[in-house]
Amino acid sequence: MNGRILLDTSIVIPYFNRDVNIQEKLSTAENIYLPFIVIGELYYGAFKSTRAIENIKRIDKFVNDSVVLSYSTEVAREYGKLKTELKIQGHPIPEND
Repeated sequence: MNGRILLDTSIVIPYFNRDVNIQEKLSTAENIYLPFIVIGELYYGAFKSTRAIENIKRIDKFVNDSVVLSYSTEVAREYGKLKTELKIQGHPIPEND
């Protein structure tokens, strides 16, 4: 995989757990992008784990090596619009993700 890749928590966790397929794919990525909510979810998992310090250090390094996608009013507005449209169409999305 080349170029840029946007990751979700469901990919980062197996990556941290040494999933060979995911590690191989990410090793060739030019840039890894992480939405801020994914980072929050990762820290949440780390703080409640039995190896909190180790996991927090791992997340810190991964975040420092990635591009963090922050929120903005424009993003929030688009989210609200899209969520409304999908609900009207009968395809609601879950809360907070």
